[in-house]
Amino acid sequence: MITNLQDTTTLHNGVKMPWLGLGVFKVEEGQELVDAVKFAINHGYRSIDTAAIYANETGVGQGIREGLHEAGIPREALFVTSKVWNADLGYEETLAAYETSLQKLGLDYLDLYLIHWPVAGKYKEAWRALETLYKAGKVKAIGVSNFQVHHLQDLMEDAEIVPMVNQVEYHPRLTQQEVQAFCREHNIQMEAWSPLMQGQLLDHPVLQELARKYGKSVAQIILRWDLQNGVVTIPKSTKPHRITENADVFNFTLTDEDMARISALNENLRVGPDPDNFDF
Repeated sequence: MITNLQDTTTLHNGVKMPWLGLGVFKVEEGQELVDAVKFAINHGYRSIDTAAIYANETGVGQGIREGLHEAGIPREALFVTSKVWNADLGYEETLAAYETSLQKLGLDYLDLYLIHWPVAGKYKEAWRALETLYKAGKVKAIGVSNFQVHHLQDLMEDAEIVPMVNQVEYHPRLTQQEVQAFCREHNIQMEAWSPLMQGQLLDHPVLQELARKYGKSVAQIILRWDLQNGVVTIPKSTKPHRITENADVFNFTLTDEDMARISALNENLRVGPDPDNFDF
């Protein structure tokens, strides 16, 4: 049972990962970013998710340092994720990209390092690099992002280590049931990016009705649905009241019937690129 913001799921290698974290996609370098990360940590968040391509690792690192200092907690209390970008997929390139991310963040290690996109012909070498980093103790856990079932199957044919996490676009209009079933079967923790569909779900009548029923916001209803489905979630916000609101999802439970109603909204609709058809 997930009862508070610091509750964790245990990855298949024994590492504990918070169920809810702060995403910083599209947040530019600057004071707003630093303040958001710092505020989240002070408010009890213990997971921060960034990526090389977001071009904001430096600000995230500053926010982490200031947040840890103000909250009076050690680095080990925080779970920090970053991702290797497509241009750096390759054995040596990925090893170098990891060091660059660490340098920008000002950290000695990451808790989770992900391959950002399944670029055909490139992700296996990158995975070999992640395995090397993991075996050397430089990163606590390794995983992938935006991998469909066939990408995971292909990767696992040659992999020594099964990915610990698969971070995918996931929300009530894209429930990714096949991916989730595969991840469950192989003990890969699924994680949601864009859980609120970039705000496109906030005026959905079914979700609004449920929000009224539970006395919660639509965002809180969706995030609760993620958690009750066993999916780690990282809503993005820089606004203190939203960061607070997004974390206020531990004092109610959606009924099985309401969970099913939300899942029934699936249309296999993406706001982000299609992992089977992207060109970057």
